[in-house]
Amino acid sequence: MKNTNLGLLIKIIFFLFLSFSVWSETIEKKYAFLKLLNKTTNKVSEKNILINSKIKWETLKIEVLYCASTPLTEIPEDYVLIDVYDTINGENINIYRGWMISSSPDITPLENPVYDLWLVDCSNDKAS
Repeated sequence: MKNTNLGLLIKIIFFLFLSFSVWSETIEKKYAFLKLLNKTTNKVSEKNILINSKIKWETLKIEVLYCASTPLTEIPEDYVLIDVYDTINGENINIYRGWMISSSPDITPLENPVYDLWLVDCSNDKAS
């Protein structure tokens, strides 16, 4: 009976240890560093955008709602929550709303015939 309880206790401690490491806190940042490819001109431009602000970038209006990074003790990863509108015939049309992940731009892409937009990283200074 003691071996069964000890084995169960070890499994619970191991599970809790793994659970806390997987669900560690992210570090909120002040700026999202994004790149934009205009497919018609083949030009790439980049901007640091302040969190909770809206900017106009070519024909896009981008609002960055949240940006965070993983702690330094983990695999580097950045996450951004954005809302993107395109001005078409004078009308703002929502073309993207959701999360982007810096290491996987192809998983959470902005699918648009004219633009590709992706997250490079999140930072606390505008000079990134």
